[in-house]
Amino acid sequence: MDRREFLMNTAAGVAAVTAAGLEGAPEAAAAGRELLPRRVLGKTGRKLSIIGFGGIIVMGHEQPEANRIVAEAVDGGVNYFDVAPSYGDGEAEEKLGPALEPFRRNSFLACKTGRRDRQGAQEELDRSLKRLRTDHFDLYQLHGLTKMSELDQALGAEGALKTFEAAKKEGRIRHIGFSAHSVEVALAAIDRYPFDSILFPVNFVLFNQANFGPQVVKKAQEKGMGILALKSMASQPWPEGAKREYKYCWYQPVEEPVLATLAVRFTLSQPITAAVPPGDVRLFRTALKAGQGFKKLSAEDLKTIKARAAERQPIFRLETA
Repeated sequence: MDRREFLMNTAAGVAAVTAAGLEGAPEAAAAGRELLPRRVLGKTGRKLSIIGFGGIIVMGHEQPEANRIVAEAVDGGVNYFDVAPSYGDGEAEEKLGPALEPFRRNSFLACKTGRRDRQGAQEELDRSLKRLRTDHFDLYQLHGLTKMSELDQALGAEGALKTFEAAKKEGRIRHIGFSAHSVEVALAAIDRYPFDSILFPVNFVLFNQANFGPQVVKKAQEKGMGILALKSMASQPWPEGAKREYKYCWYQPVEEPVLATLAVRFTLSQPITAAVPPGDVRLFRTALKAGQGFKKLSAEDLKTIKARAAERQPIFRLETA
């Protein structure tokens, strides 16, 4: 029995978790550290850590270091992992698979496909399962819907959703979701198919400067969907000529520690299940710390973050006809 199993089975470990009134990392409870809260994902009944782990984080690291980063996340209370085959042309899946394998039994693993056709989705599903060393995904998602034509194809007679539904019957996936960066397409997808979850930008600048996101969160909540958040730490597009410190971050993230924490807290104060931070281990650690000590924003916090949002340009805007 390893240390993790021992802590899971000791009366002291269980009592610490029970006293906290939430599920979290037993090692953190035993060590007196704050637990990472968990929330239920929509109607699925599954409880996810409020901070997720994006597979991009392990890209660029050798496998032993990727293993350590994932183990650190698990020790910090993370049980929700999200990845896609397009991240590094498969590198994220290839690194995350071995790193997560020791913890797979107690984790919630989400994957995606960018293919909209039935056959293409099947091929990506099969390859992703193999790379990630698992016999099923807890959540499988249509990745990055941006156009209505993509949604039409995915929902068509030979669309990707046919693969999803067959795989669910076979037990190869548990739940079906989608991610999007378009308000119009997200709202249409919610109306047209009973998805279990949506992965969508929920960000202080987007909400306050562009009205981008509140309407999607509202509709998803009305449908009882699980709401997963992207871009919680996004600040603005990279300024022209700026040195890009974060290789896998296409936008400029919030780096100031106080504002970064406020940004994460803003996202977690919305009616969402969990937030997936940017794909950089430094930013992930900032988000993890904010999640472990999470408190809803106060009125003063809201004034501060609205003022800081006003200084920035949103990375997305509502579509115009």
